[in-house]
Amino acid sequence: MRLLAWIIGLPLAVLVTVFAVANRAEIRFDLWPLPFGVDLPAYLAVLVPLALGLAAGFLLGWASGLRARLRAGSLRRQLDAIEKNQSQA
Repeated sequence: MRLLAWIIGLPLAVLVTVFAVANRAEIRFDLWPLPFGVDLPAYLAVLVPLALGLAAGFLLGWASGLRARLRAGSLRRQLDAIEKNQSQA
């Protein structure tokens, strides 16, 4: 599994770095209806929303499995208690 993370992660990191270096031009975001705007490098305008979306997806995925993980832990404790009682009898 660790090898797979390196095989996928390293080229992805290189790709993100190349993208950031190639897109350093400033772009202006006007924050309508506010009276001001923000000047950002183009790579930030793309990578920050991508990172926020990935983080939100990770958190939603983790939260959706929380009930199952809690139930599995409860069942594991019950099973351990039953096995302990049977070994004492």
